[in-house]
Amino acid sequence: MFESLTDSLSNVFRKLSGRGRLTEKNIEEGLREVRMALLAADVHFKVVKDFIDRLSQKAVGEEVLRGINPTQQLVKIVHDELVDLMGPVDHSIPPAGKTPTVIMLAGLQGSGKTTTTAKLAKLLQKRGRKPLLVAADMYRAAAVDQLKSLGAQINLPVYSEPSGRPVKICERGVAKAQEQGADLVILDTQGRLHVDRELMDELVDIKAKVKPHQIYLVVDAMTGQDAVKSAGEFHQALGIDGVIMTKLDGDARGGAALSVKAVTGRPIKFVGVGEHIENLEEFHPDRLAGRILGMGDVVSLVEKAQANLDQDKARKLRDKIRRDELTIADFYEQMQQMKKMGPIKDLMKMIPGMGQMAGDIDENEMKYAEAIIQSMTPQERENPELLNAGRRQRIAHGSGRPVHEVNSLIKQFDAARKMIKSMKKKGGLGSLFGIR
Repeated sequence: MFESLTDSLSNVFRKLSGRGRLTEKNIEEGLREVRMALLAADVHFKVVKDFIDRLSQKAVGEEVLRGINPTQQLVKIVHDELVDLMGPVDHSIPPAGKTPTVIMLAGLQGSGKTTTTAKLAKLLQKRGRKPLLVAADMYRAAAVDQLKSLGAQINLPVYSEPSGRPVKICERGVAKAQEQGADLVILDTQGRLHVDRELMDELVDIKAKVKPHQIYLVVDAMTGQDAVKSAGEFHQALGIDGVIMTKLDGDARGGAALSVKAVTGRPIKFVGVGEHIENLEEFHPDRLAGRILGMGDVVSLVEKAQANLDQDKARKLRDKIRRDELTIADFYEQMQQMKKMGPIKDLMKMIPGMGQMAGDIDENEMKYAEAIIQSMTPQERENPELLNAGRRQRIAHGSGRPVHEVNSLIKQFDAARKMIKSMKKKGGLGSLFGIR
């Protein structure tokens, strides 16, 4: 997401940096291009107008015109305005006291509401909460079974009934949570393909009878302006407390993420960034603004590494490197560790200066490398010097890849080993692999 917007903004700043000195005229020209880039990214037109007006007030002034590096100052101004546009955000969900905290999820059908119910429960469970999920979507076929299945995957209880009114199911679900000692209840309510009076009346009824402590609207980022429109309607009827944006890792233009806070006045609290249960994260406007402007997101990258990389394995690898005992088996193990962090393209976008190169990455190359290594014997993985021409032919045949790819992989391994040796000599080994 945001690739086209990032490219457009990068071009604007590149043009301005070539002017030597910023003037009111070329700043206005740059802001005109920023406006077009935001509109092309499907950002709500009123949000764009207000955003550009604020940028203009801050950018066209003596402080910028007399700056040492005026183009970087303009980037900083755009960054700060993007952060203000999408934030601030409070990710906390305070306990309700003696009764369970009740979170009500609302949204259109297809927004990913049921999956998000399980993802949010898993995320809050990691924070020490004891969730119970309530399957109250009686409109969509198989919604109840889907939530029960997801609950079983993450070993969390799900309250459900074969039929009945959603409001009563929610009330009985909260009562069951109290009986079981759960301190958190998440209600998966009904959706529709479009906002209609029947849907809103039902949700308003649930709010009135159950009195949830937090109401979150689940919005599909892929639907663009439709998501922003429905968000406004839901907020008007329910008074939502926050937004959970799903599919933020997709190919959408990103306009919904930049518009929904401005339209509803309510922040994006969490974002879905993948299909797995663990792929729900706290939303950080400053980090997303940095990625939009091509600055990367090192903080999120480090958090991913800490959450997904096995520290014990990393320490063992470090010790092997110190003894110059790195093998292709270790190379393979590191590939498996990296896969846990997500697609390589997404990781590269988090590294400052590397985002532009992400489009050139072929995710299949890692799959091919895995196939080649899997076709090696354990002895060959531990002793790369055994890989003569005959063995390489056999590995190529077994993996279904050409011999030159086998040769290339072995060259990459040798190059990596030499680079690590070089780092050892320079004393840079201590921070390898994020280990302490």
